[in-house]
Amino acid sequence: MRLTSAASAMVPGMPSTIALVEFPADDVERAQRFWRGVLAVSLEDRTAAEGHGWQTHTGGGTELGLHARGMGPGDRVSLPYFEVSDMRRSLEQVEQLGGSVVHSGEQIAICRDSEGSPFGLMQRPQA
Repeated sequence: MRLTSAASAMVPGMPSTIALVEFPADDVERAQRFWRGVLAVSLEDRTAAEGHGWQTHTGGGTELGLHARGMGPGDRVSLPYFEVSDMRRSLEQVEQLGGSVVHSGEQIAICRDSEGSPFGLMQRPQA
């Protein structure tokens, strides 16, 4: 899925892509079996920078993440993470445009849009 906007500051001069879709699970073993079976993907332990849980590591495109359900805004529902090139600037834009930042980090942030819907931002590490 690609989103384009001339006014977008998420990835200046480039269309934004969905970098990660993350799913919370009440039973993580059952959820792992489900996603591995449905999408024929390999879910690996996350790195420390990626947080807790498991995800695909395809090296490009949209990754699939899975973690135990918790109480945070990204812990109760599936959450898309949009790729950005400049996290600091993107978080400033979220707030300037009426959204809010729930959790900020150098590579991953959780936000709410102007209508209160949660979403994530992800800046991939530089190679």
